[in-house]
Amino acid sequence: MYVGRLLVVGPGLAAYRVSSRSFPNRRVYDRDGTLTVGPTEDAPETDNPYVSYNCLRTTGDTAAIGNGSHVDPIAEKLERGYPARDALVTALHALDYEKDDYDTPRIAGTVSAESAYVGVVRKDALLVREVAEPTLVATYETNAPEPFGFDATTASEAARAAYDLEFEHPVCAAAVESTDGGFETAFVNE
Repeated sequence: MYVGRLLVVGPGLAAYRVSSRSFPNRRVYDRDGTLTVGPTEDAPETDNPYVSYNCLRTTGDTAAIGNGSHVDPIAEKLERGYPARDALVTALHALDYEKDDYDTPRIAGTVSAESAYVGVVRKDALLVREVAEPTLVATYETNAPEPFGFDATTASEAARAAYDLEFEHPVCAAAVESTDGGFETAFVNE
């Protein structure tokens, strides 16, 4: 089954995976602790604004993760002291779903040591929920948060597990883990 981009969020841990039929020539790059999805060197040129974006930023004690340019304003709201729920609601509401041929939802999450929130804005709804267990949301098919069996406990395990999920067309994955010293991030490109 093709679900597009997906996100698994739970307290202390989150993973994001790019799955794509249209733009498979992408990878995750580490830019001084910010994880960015962007084209590979051999990717065809495109003016599509949804191909490159920061997918993971950490700030203070909370990380923001998601499938597009909304990750930056979520992180900026967190830096300004917004509660995680409000940062998600504000950014998702302001940017709305992607205005592409598929009305692609924007998905995002926040993670700290003690809490996690997951959100999605679709053409017909804005949903933001606090979650106490791993929860999946994807751009297609599973575009409402639902509990999901996810056994990873570290960022590197989570990135690998997200990439290896049975959904079609994996491209790359990123993950974040809250630790005593801040955050650990990891990514998989294949």
